[in-house]
Amino acid sequence: MCGIAGWIDFERDLSEEGAVASAMTATLAPRGPDGAGVWLGPHAALGHRRLAVIDIEGGRQPMTTESGVVLTYSGEVYNFRELRAELEAKGHRFRTRSDTEVVLRGYMEWGEGVAQRLNGMYAFAVWDARTEELLLVRDRMGVKPLFYCQPPGGGLLFGSEPKAILAHPRVPRAVDADGLREILTIAQTPGRSVYRGLHELRPGQLLRFGRAGLSARRYWTLEAQEHTDDLDTTIETVRGLLEDIVERQLVADVPLCSLLSGGLDSSAITALGARHGELRSFAVDFDGYADHFEDDGMRGSPDGPYVRDVVRHLRPDHTDIVLDTAGLALPSLRSDVVRAWEYPQFSGDMNTSLHLLFQAIRGHSTVALSGESADEVFGGYAWFHLPEAVAARTFPWLVVMMRQQRPENLLDLGLREQLDITGYEHDRYQEALAEVPHVAGADGRERRMREVSYLHLTRFVTMLLDRKDRLSMAHGLEVRVPFCDHRLVEYVFNTPWSMKTYDGREKSLLRAACRDLLPASVLERRKSPYPATQDPAYGMALRALLADLVADGTAPVLPLLDTQAVKALLATPPQATASTLTRISLEMVLDLNAWLTSQDLRVAL
Repeated sequence: MCGIAGWIDFERDLSEEGAVASAMTATLAPRGPDGAGVWLGPHAALGHRRLAVIDIEGGRQPMTTESGVVLTYSGEVYNFRELRAELEAKGHRFRTRSDTEVVLRGYMEWGEGVAQRLNGMYAFAVWDARTEELLLVRDRMGVKPLFYCQPPGGGLLFGSEPKAILAHPRVPRAVDADGLREILTIAQTPGRSVYRGLHELRPGQLLRFGRAGLSARRYWTLEAQEHTDDLDTTIETVRGLLEDIVERQLVADVPLCSLLSGGLDSSAITALGARHGELRSFAVDFDGYADHFEDDGMRGSPDGPYVRDVVRHLRPDHTDIVLDTAGLALPSLRSDVVRAWEYPQFSGDMNTSLHLLFQAIRGHSTVALSGESADEVFGGYAWFHLPEAVAARTFPWLVVMMRQQRPENLLDLGLREQLDITGYEHDRYQEALAEVPHVAGADGRERRMREVSYLHLTRFVTMLLDRKDRLSMAHGLEVRVPFCDHRLVEYVFNTPWSMKTYDGREKSLLRAACRDLLPASVLERRKSPYPATQDPAYGMALRALLADLVADGTAPVLPLLDTQAVKALLATPPQATASTLTRISLEMVLDLNAWLTSQDLRVAL
């Protein structure tokens, strides 16, 4: 896992622009603490920050060939050994053991067709001096980020994170109305960035840029296929895929661990990984959390007891990372998180605790396996099974998450009318529905659940993958997500909903596929999201921060706020902002202010 950046311009000599290319690349230093490199040519400048995971000595980048092809690459290709053997049989000779060189040699053999042969998480750029053309490629599920823009004056800039592009002197640092709409919608539109003029390469997309201009196409998307396997065969296939996926993702030349929550997803990954030898595991907890836990409507049980059951069952080398909730509201920590993610959110303490968890884990491991995305693939969230949410003519998760409060509630009324978030949500929802591939002859229930699954796999999980990538890579920790393997995603997406819920539960197929691996308590546990603090002191700390922000008078977010609504919120009793779902607008205001401040952004409405 690494960070990449670059600049293509046919109107200037970029071999003289090393300072700019180095500045862009330097913004990605946390993603790649183990090395830096910049390659300069007449019309191309490519930068790389390296996190060494495979072939520590031999995988330095940008990597070049004798014929003038240059690669800067971020991620992991899990089938690189098979591809290497295939390329060697075709006459290619390798200088390193790295998957990076496999991608480079693969491009030499197959051109842009190399993308369809890769199994992994990746974002990379190839500059081909022979044709004076740039190729950008992003993995199928969008695990690894990749942004680009065409700045004033021409050319093209790209980077693993917006900060690399914003470091270029020709790129304005601004957010416009559409950027605010995207933030406040809580459904990520593929290809859009919250920064004006920037775009995100879509998952499963490649882009070419040369003297003739820019073109982009999808090399992968979810497709509808008839599912012909019976239930037993389906369960066996899921298990077989998971075994192969996890085994492939254990390959690393550095310490590796699992992220364990005591839920079905992370426990299954930990169990499958432990079959190949001793595996370290880490779990997050809050001081006193289990002792004072209350069902908040989304979390029915604390993680701790289930984590301990898994540890007793599997015997991994386990560590609990116990956090003090008093520190989760610190403005400096919020600023660190917003700087890392470059995206304000309402998740508050879930983001800050994840940031601290990854920081602690990085002291022991360089790579971590995560259970992220299993809920989107297998249908684990509560709203998959809530008739009201399934029937809603909007993104189903909004029915539950926005039930008590919306993130824009504290914004100025005129601004809210201008942004028309409800209308924006409706338009993006209709766009997404129009993409859904259907199987001919499916009944209404199956059609609708296919739509719900597609929405989660293309508009919801991408937000969570972005968060996990940014907050982990801020500490140089590579997080791998086995449930995002495209073979598993394709297979389960096309499995009928009636089969996915054959026992009347959420994630029936995953539970059945892993039944022999896990303790009964974990197998029977209901879905519980990532933990959020229930300490009343946290909500009080947020209120104090909001009051200070208003009193200060210089906060950049103030012109966007409805001051009367803010005062009304501050006058409510403490329990009004005691839970995750009741402090959404409060968290959003604090995040927006931290974002505008840390990114030095101009609001252009």
